[in-house]
Amino acid sequence: MKIFVVLIAALLSSCTGIPDGVTAIDGFDINRYMGTWYEIARLDHRFERGLNNISATYSLREDGGVNVLNKGWNQADSKWEQAEGKAYFVELPDKGRLKVSFFGPFYGGYNIIDLDKKDYAYSMVAGPDKSYFWILSRSKSMPKATLEALIEKAQKLGFATGKLIFVKQD
Repeated sequence: MKIFVVLIAALLSSCTGIPDGVTAIDGFDINRYMGTWYEIARLDHRFERGLNNISATYSLREDGGVNVLNKGWNQADSKWEQAEGKAYFVELPDKGRLKVSFFGPFYGGYNIIDLDKKDYAYSMVAGPDKSYFWILSRSKSMPKATLEALIEKAQKLGFATGKLIFVKQD
């Protein structure tokens, strides 16, 4: 039984990890990160499949964590879908590493691996492995040169940028 508990604990904690060869940003300010971010590009996952106009809105929780509201338009069903979750720091609060949960006690990694520290205008986020990846922006579009630079950085880090889905935001 002890071995089973250790294996489950190891499995759950690995979901909050960071991909090999990738580091989270330092000098992170959670207060400046609050508000709405628009999804510009992502790798495919079933929980976002078929959605457009995807956004994530973050707000501070009284317990020091972050409320997360993900929202997207389901074109096939002509309705908004949303998921509410919560996030907490994995390391120090000035490091862009959080764990996020939409399903009870199960957490996944939310690793901010690039960020416009001057204006907090864009963010590049990875999950616990290289199959989870997002490019986010404060606006529904971003300059082409910025997007290309982020994609190039992601490719050098080993993300499958040839499989990126560019999200329709209208």
